[in-house]
This record gives sequence, C-alpha cells and structure tokens, in this order.
Amino acid sequence: MRAVFPEFRVDGKVALVTGAARGLGRAISLALAHAGADVAIGLRDAGDDGGLAGEITGMGRATLPVQMDMTVPAQIAQAVQDVVDRFGRIDILVNNAGIAPGNRAEDVTEEDFDRTLAVNLKGTFLATQAVGRVMIRQRHGRIVNVGSQAGEVALPGESIYCMTKAAIGHLTRCLAVEWGPHDITVNNVAPTFIRTPGTAEALSDPAFEADVIERIAALHRIGDPMDVAGAVLYLVSPAASLVTGHTLVVDGGWTVR
Repeated sequence: MRAVFPEFRVDGKVALVTGAARGLGRAISLALAHAGADVAIGLRDAGDDGGLAGEITGMGRATLPVQMDMTVPAQIAQAVQDVVDRFGRIDILVNNAGIAPGNRAEDVTEEDFDRTLAVNLKGTFLATQAVGRVMIRQRHGRIVNVGSQAGEVALPGESIYCMTKAAIGHLTRCLAVEWGPHDITVNNVAPTFIRTPGTAEALSDPAFEADVIERIAALHRIGDPMDVAGAVLYLVSPAASLVTGHTLVVDGGWTVR
C-alpha cells in the first residue's frame, strides 16, 4: 500500500485573516500565501495595509483587502460576503484581531471592558459565525483562533484580556464539537510574548524583558511572529485533519513551569 505522507501545503485554498495589517496577522497572512493560499486580509482601515497586499501578490497569490473593524458587526458581515463574492469560497479563517489594554483590575474602566470584549469575543464570534455558515455550505473548513497563554495562566494587570482569551479557548472546543460533522475543524493557538509592534513598548523595559525571558522556562527566548504562523499553518493544513478543539500553546515552556 502506498504511504500517504503528511502534507503542509494549502495550495488553492482561500484564507481570511483578521487583524492582518501588522504583527502576527501579517506573518500569518504571508505564511499562508507562501504555502499556496490566496489570502483576504481583514483590516481596521482597508486603505492602510502597510504593503501587505503587494507582498502577497509578489508571491504569486491573489489577495483582497477588506474593511473589517471587529467592533462593527455590519463590517464583519460585509467583509465575509466580499471575500465570497471575490473567491467563491472561504476555506480557512484565522481570527487574529485582538486588543489588550492593560490595567489593574481595580482600575479597569467600563469603556476598556466593553471594547476588549467587543473585539476579542463578540467580533471573533461574529466573524466565525459568518464564515462558519459559508463552510457549512461547503462541507469543509479550517478555523484557527489566535488566543494567548493568558488564557492558560494569570498575568497581573491583564485580567480582562486573560478572561477573553480563556473564553476563546472554550469557544474553540464548543464549535469544534458542533461543526465537526461538517468537516470543519476549529483550533486555538496560544502564544507567549512575541516581538511585534503591539509588545514593543512593554519589551523595551529591560527588567520586564528579562523577566519574560526567564519565565519562558524551556527555551529562554522571546518568540518571532513566524513561530506562531508555523503553528497556524500546521492546524489549517491537511496534516492536521484529525486535530480539532485543541489549544496549541506556543510559549517556549512558560505554562509547563
């Protein structure tokens, strides 16, 4: 019998990545294009992709920037429809968009609370729901949520962010069970601190950076966005066809300590 080896390419697939303009979203979009997918890039400002669309087309893949402010349900719905109108399908959804306004629990404002939940939970659910409907009709799909190690461990000053990322982990499990019969897998990637524009300010403090490196107990290095993109690519590839409802922690050993 001829062996069927694991395949990590996603040639011919159509992906939608939210929060794609920079950091993890940008790396994930480029990794998917490099692996053969056409990539729609969800942007809070569709006119400012930082040159990402050009990099994707430079790889020989098609792309579509879509206006997708995750706090505006109408934009989410329209963005998904725009992708379907352009490509005819959506095979991969990566829910990357998220915010993390840090503050001590006793000082969290209602505005910060509402906005964090609006982006990290409501926006993620609405995007997943809209794309899920497309994937159910297709009888196939791969969804990856970008969570955080903050959903697994407590980070002082990040109580609301931690709460939302823990919730995303359980939403992942619920949807994996509900949509599995449609050949839709739903997984969660939970990174540690990664060097991105969003973490640059915190990591510019030498004492904070040293503490983070120490807590990344096994490897003692801060991650690169492509470390996370590799995990996402695995989970949407044929090699992970039997993996669903799982949280893949990309933390260099922080949470096993």
